Amino acid sequence: MIRKIYLFCNAGMSTSLMASKMQKVADDHKIPVEVKAFPDGQIDKIVAESNPDVILLGPQVKYLYEKITDKYGDSGKLIDVIDQEDYGSMNGERVLKQVLVNLKKQESEKKGK
Repeated sequence: MIRKIYLFCNAGMSTSLMASKMQKVADDHKIPVEVKAFPDGQIDKIVAESNPDVILLGPQVKYLYEKITDKYGDSGKLIDVIDQEDYGSMNGERVLKQVLVNLKKQESEKKGK
């Protein structure tokens, strides 16, 4: 099963670079994920059309976190904000690792319920 990890920021430009770095790490390690980036204005459209497993917000749009969590938090999606330092250094490997760790935590919490 391929996990969809979608990044959102103001214009989708800097997150496009982050998404490609994350995808390269995933491909190198044969991790079945699809990482894409979009402008934050398309969140509702993209979620409705593509149903991503993960919604990652760039640090510049972290103010949307609560709104997105209220809207999609009950749908089982992982919603998170990319760490400012990892984003600034474009550390795709660390961001991907953090997402995978959080997905595992989320899955184990679901099993525990």
